[in-house]
Amino acid sequence: MAKLIVTADIHGSLSSWLTIKGLLNPEDKLAIAGDLFDTKYGNYANSDFKPETIKKDLKRFKNDFYYIYGNCDVPSFFPGFHTNIKFNAFNQQVFILHGHKPYQYSLDMDIIIQGHTHIFSLKKREGQIFMNPGSITYPKSSIATYGVIDEKSANIIDLETGNRLISIKL
Repeated sequence: MAKLIVTADIHGSLSSWLTIKGLLNPEDKLAIAGDLFDTKYGNYANSDFKPETIKKDLKRFKNDFYYIYGNCDVPSFFPGFHTNIKFNAFNQQVFILHGHKPYQYSLDMDIIIQGHTHIFSLKKREGQIFMNPGSITYPKSSIATYGVIDEKSANIIDLETGNRLISIKL
């Protein structure tokens, strides 16, 4: 794996999904921290709201990916996933959850990723990295952002400029 692209809170936006896909190289992996489809509250009158198209695309998706349900995702729409996941990337134990429910974090996790707030953040506390990639669909900070983790660092990237807004060494 060259890098792990981290996103959350796409909310069924086809243009946002295509943007995230465009950031991926063939050897990259993708982590989606919930609310990809938003089939609970989504606005079907919005011409960009295309959860069915995203679902079909994801079934043919070439890159490896990690996906968890958010509070706006209906599990029956895209069955087979969970509300949290643990995996190893770059010799780091990674834990992903959406963040809409309180959760007791384990000390054996190196990187904890969550979405839900639509506000990007990246902090290191007591040896653990906490990342929220923000949202490229509905950013509350007015900056569309996503995360990138590679073998050396975790980063929050400004979608428009490609600049690193925050970077923490692993």
